[in-house]
Amino acid sequence: MSSNKVFLLLALAVFLTAAASAQKKLPPPPAHAQSPSPAVTDEFIHQQFGDNCSLLAGPPQFVADLDGDGIDDLVVAAKCKNPMADKDEYSFVVADPYDTFLGYSDVKVTSTFASDEPERRGITLLIIHGTDKEAWRAEKPKAKFLLINLPFKSLTVKRLAQKKKTILGIYMEETGEGEDTSSVLYWDGKKYRYQQLGSTLE
Repeated sequence: MSSNKVFLLLALAVFLTAAASAQKKLPPPPAHAQSPSPAVTDEFIHQQFGDNCSLLAGPPQFVADLDGDGIDDLVVAAKCKNPMADKDEYSFVVADPYDTFLGYSDVKVTSTFASDEPERRGITLLIIHGTDKEAWRAEKPKAKFLLINLPFKSLTVKRLAQKKKTILGIYMEETGEGEDTSSVLYWDGKKYRYQQLGSTLE
């Protein structure tokens, strides 16, 4: 066998080995969301987001790895009277993925939008990215987010296929203008994005 053929065979073997190992390195899908135990209390929310925020009765609380770093994060629904007033004091980011999707990206403006439904005013989603062994319960978490103007009537955290990987998304059944519409929020590596999924089949 000529040296050229031997070289080509060796090169092919190296390529196939590299391709196989690259395929094996795909991360496993994230674990399913759990409920925090014990459940999160208003006292904890006040410590992390200030007295303007209180838990919203009804929606479930979720613990899951939303940002893909292998550490548990927290998702809870809350009612916050004045999110912008406390963001610097408690070091959280106020974001509006829904209105950003619709083309309104200035949260200083969209935070003044008031819902036509009084019971929807101030409804928010609070997310804490965990760090170290204490995860989302850490005194100083990795990051905190207060998401405003989300028209959800129900929430669940499930897997979401994104390009070549599977992440966890916060799925919403919507109310108001998007009645009977479902959507999802997900972490894109820098921020939370909103994506419509279409109408429900009821």
